Amino acid sequence: MRYSVFALAAGISFSLLTPLVPAVAADEVNLYSYRQESLIRPILDEFEKESGIKVNVVFAKKGMLERLKSEGMNSPADAVLTVDISRLAAHDEAGVLQEVTSDILSRNIPAQYRDPDGHWFGLSARSRVMFYAKDRVKPEELSTYEDLADPKWKGRICVRSSNNVYNQSLLASIVAHNGVEAAEKWAQGIKDNLARKPQGGDRDQIKAVAAGECDIAIGNTYYYGAMQNSKDAAELEAAEKVTLFWPNQQGRGAHINISGAGVTKSAKNRESAIKLIEFLSDTKAQEFYASSNYEFPVKDGVMLDETVASWGAFKADDIGLYDVAGAQVDAVKIFDRVGWR
Repeated sequence: MRYSVFALAAGISFSLLTPLVPAVAADEVNLYSYRQESLIRPILDEFEKESGIKVNVVFAKKGMLERLKSEGMNSPADAVLTVDISRLAAHDEAGVLQEVTSDILSRNIPAQYRDPDGHWFGLSARSRVMFYAKDRVKPEELSTYEDLADPKWKGRICVRSSNNVYNQSLLASIVAHNGVEAAEKWAQGIKDNLARKPQGGDRDQIKAVAAGECDIAIGNTYYYGAMQNSKDAAELEAAEKVTLFWPNQQGRGAHINISGAGVTKSAKNRESAIKLIEFLSDTKAQEFYASSNYEFPVKDGVMLDETVASWGAFKADDIGLYDVAGAQVDAVKIFDRVGWR
């Protein structure tokens, strides 16, 4: 393996997950998905209509990797769909994915968003950025991720737990760019500048900024998009008090992460699984798949969702996410050493 990643914490037992999908039949593909079926079912229906291949979905937000490992080569899964480079890399490290060579996937997905060995492929992108209080922070005061460790921000930052994979991937990207020593100094600086103990999800960080508990939050872009379009009045109000800031625009660019897919080593319907992933990487699916969760398409030239487009153009970090995956172990160790919980 090119990299080693931390094992994902075991969730619920695989035996407690949704029952196994039906036995494999002709022109079918069995998908284990971290993403809820209600989110992706419309585009899977379109794939079924165009290809004639039926998609059976098992939703397994927790314990998906443990289930695949337990089932081994007897697993009915042909493909997996999950979020975050750390989870994709963990599946690769566990040996449950197989190599895929596809001209369509190579053409549709930029090299930095797919595994060099063809074990996983990014299908949508999100950025982990800063959110700041409009009435208490001026945008010209902000610049880089690294600057948030400066003592001038003491008592002004909110962020979720270091156990969260999104924070681990962000720190891993800093390790990949700046080295372990600089990344640890950054993590310590963020911890020293926290307005409160890490808690809650990304929406909670944005709400805390809106409520005046802190002035700056670190979070994923799609949570902000969901709040901007929420039916919850409190979420709408919080989103209106906060603005997104793209970090590191004069340097490497804003950190990017992905949701993605891979073909399982146990796949009985390998070609159908490849066709499904190819379909998800192409224009029609990219427009729906990304806009349904306020994410960015990975394929160039695909129209952005209106909300996503409203955030403006930005420079994205183009580091290969396989390099970020390679720094995950260092990131987890750094968080442990500095005591960011």
